[in-house]
Amino acid sequence: MTLKDRITEDMKAAMRAKEADRLSTIRMLLAACKQKEVDERVVLDDAAVIGIVDKLIKQRKDSIAAFQQAGRTDLVDKETAEVAVLSAYLPQRLTADEIGTEIAALVAELGAAGPGDMGKVMGAAKAKLAGKADMGLVSAAVKQALSR
Repeated sequence: MTLKDRITEDMKAAMRAKEADRLSTIRMLLAACKQKEVDERVVLDDAAVIGIVDKLIKQRKDSIAAFQQAGRTDLVDKETAEVAVLSAYLPQRLTADEIGTEIAALVAELGAAGPGDMGKVMGAAKAKLAGKADMGLVSAAVKQALSR
């Protein structure tokens, strides 16, 4: 069963269970997937769906930060619940130590040295770790590895 099929089945289960909040989040995810398929005229594989989930989670986290600054706890709670639903569709994430190890290997492999090579290392890291790690943590690990 593909990830997209699993999301569709979860939508049906949320409908049956009358879980309105979960249902709206899953529908939003499926709409984003469908939009990408229509725009690019492709059928999404699991990696592309994970990319969309990552993007939606990042948007929710940005919104949470903005809502917290504005003191809107009601909206913070809603966005946090959406992040929890979306996170269920991501594979197991790498820990900070595992990310550091992967980045150290990439830096050695590419022969990168200094902050000027940040783009080169990030490009390789994104290709290798997309969907497996939080790219914010990856960026921080790359900066740290290149500043040594």
